Amino acid sequence: MFKASLKKVTRKKTKRAALSASLFIALCLGALGALGANAAVSVTAIRFSLDRAIDGAAAPFILASSKGFFRAENLNVTTDAATGSQDAIKRVASGEVDIALADINALIRYRDNESAVPVKAVFILYDKAPYAMIARKSRGITTMTDIAGKSVGLVEGDLAMRLWPAIAKQNGIKSDRVRIEKLSAAVREPMLSAGQVDAVSGFSFLSAINLRNRGVPANDLVVLRFADFGAEVYGHALIVNPTFAASNHEAVKAFIRATIAGVRLTLKDPAKAIDDVLAKMDGASRDVELERLRASIADNLVTEEVKKNGIGGVEPKRFETALDQIADDFEFRKRPALADIFDESFLPPAGARKIN
Repeated sequence: MFKASLKKVTRKKTKRAALSASLFIALCLGALGALGANAAVSVTAIRFSLDRAIDGAAAPFILASSKGFFRAENLNVTTDAATGSQDAIKRVASGEVDIALADINALIRYRDNESAVPVKAVFILYDKAPYAMIARKSRGITTMTDIAGKSVGLVEGDLAMRLWPAIAKQNGIKSDRVRIEKLSAAVREPMLSAGQVDAVSGFSFLSAINLRNRGVPANDLVVLRFADFGAEVYGHALIVNPTFAASNHEAVKAFIRATIAGVRLTLKDPAKAIDDVLAKMDGASRDVELERLRASIADNLVTEEVKKNGIGGVEPKRFETALDQIADDFEFRKRPALADIFDESFLPPAGARKIN
């Protein structure tokens, strides 16, 4: 009787041991499977370029990196800086970088070249281009029509001045009445500050804020944004190398999602966002860069159209009007269709592009 009971107990222990061993093996196999699944998730390396050196306006991209939004999308993003939109486009076209931030109007002109690489924009960051005339009130300029008869400092290749003929026409200004002073970028703000020219063309969140930083009284500066005087052109956009885009469609979409996350966090607290930007700059003024960021948000990024339709897209009718305005200073070899310049297939659904 005792032996029989002992056999039953032994059989139960053996059975429990077998079950425990099976459970242990199953757990191990499950863990190995999970490790295998994680290993199977591929990380895409992306070479990204800003159109210029980092400043406050770059906050959405800085935050997308520093807060892990790129990493969460399985992207390994390295960020570089070009010397302007033309340089950024050149880098993307050559394959030196995969994605860049560049002025879409510069891209439109580039693509009209017969030998141009078919680079396309995939996401509009600035719904309004930051083109502007920055002038001194003490020189008799308070509105756009006051530019007539005045001297304007022009930097060679300046994108704002390329649109000036369209703005002059819309505001009844005879462009031949504006005296153009060609100068280098290094002396644009100093010459206006010294009163050697009456106004300069440039980006509203760059030249105007740089001038205030140079000590020009804020109440003596007037920023005449082209968008307030009839300009319909879009501004900066993400552009992609066509070979990279064809092979990495999902990665490009992921980059845009991370960028939108960076935009949202920037809008939530610009003052906090600028701290991440300053960590990437040497000796920058927090007040200046925060003012630059807030200006780019208010004037170029969060527009009524963006509030209504979400960020990133292009409205076809407005695009055609923008082409008309570009044509005032540029003779198209072949006028492009929207699909030649902008590929909307990488955009998230409209609901996922809403920003507050």
